[in-house]
Amino acid sequence: MMRLKVNGLDEETGASTLRELLLARGIDPGVRFLAVAVNGAVVRRAEWAQIPLSPGDEVEIVRPVQGG
Repeated sequence: MMRLKVNGLDEETGASTLRELLLARGIDPGVRFLAVAVNGAVVRRAEWAQIPLSPGDEVEIVRPVQGG
């Protein structure tokens, strides 16, 4: 287990890649209109399964929400 900051909140996870983190959070990595950044750098979808996570990484997961 390691500690990350996900969308500004501390979180403990056993995920070792971005894809695993998304799945652990119940987010389908194949869904459209989803963007992910690690330590301020946007990561291309094709790389999510290969990008390793390290303790202390800051991950931002952004997806649109309906409503006004």
